Amino acid sequence: MKKAAIVVAGGRGTRMGGPVSKQYLPIGGKPILMHTLNVFHEVDPSMELILVLPQDDFSYWESLCKKYGFVLPYKLVAGGNSRFQSVRNGLQAVSFQEGLVAIHDGVRPFVSPAVIQNSFEEAEKSGSAIAVVSLKDSIRKLMDNDGSIYQERQYFRLVQTPQTFQLDKIKKAFETVELPQFTDDATVYEHQGWQVNLIAGNPENIKITTPEDMEYAEFLISRRKKAE
Repeated sequence: MKKAAIVVAGGRGTRMGGPVSKQYLPIGGKPILMHTLNVFHEVDPSMELILVLPQDDFSYWESLCKKYGFVLPYKLVAGGNSRFQSVRNGLQAVSFQEGLVAIHDGVRPFVSPAVIQNSFEEAEKSGSAIAVVSLKDSIRKLMDNDGSIYQERQYFRLVQTPQTFQLDKIKKAFETVELPQFTDDATVYEHQGWQVNLIAGNPENIKITTPEDMEYAEFLISRRKKAE
């Protein structure tokens, strides 16, 4: 089946505390976004790549591509006012009507190629494939009375991306009106009454959000270079 990957990078990265949005910050010698796009291209060079950015960032991104000699083939699409709208714009830009699409956070450059491949295989069979990882820490649920209660962590998972779907189904799901409970693509899909299928993610697949995440990202890059 034909494959596409929508890499969404519409955030302003205010928690990073700097003037440049987090997706453009360099790790391992090039911007985070370039690492992310490269992983999907390496999994399948024939995969259609769609990069969703704020319209105002287009010229800055293009200058970065020239600076770093980034020449992977991809389609650049303007994002919306929310992640939901940005993903919907990305879905409308997919050039084919039947196939599979992975939706991925641009600031998750350490997704495993095996996870990407597995997500496409599972989505082809069941309609969806959502990457998740187990919790390591104990968790508690906060109550309205300022108290808290223990929760059994084996019943919970941390949700990552990619979130991969059969294209026709996820496009139909995104025809709905945007709702506050749509925290990711899986919740939009689930809103149609469809069950989401979970797959194992990889723990290194962090969402780079804070300066501490940047330090960990540099460590992961250095470890990867040593392994090579």
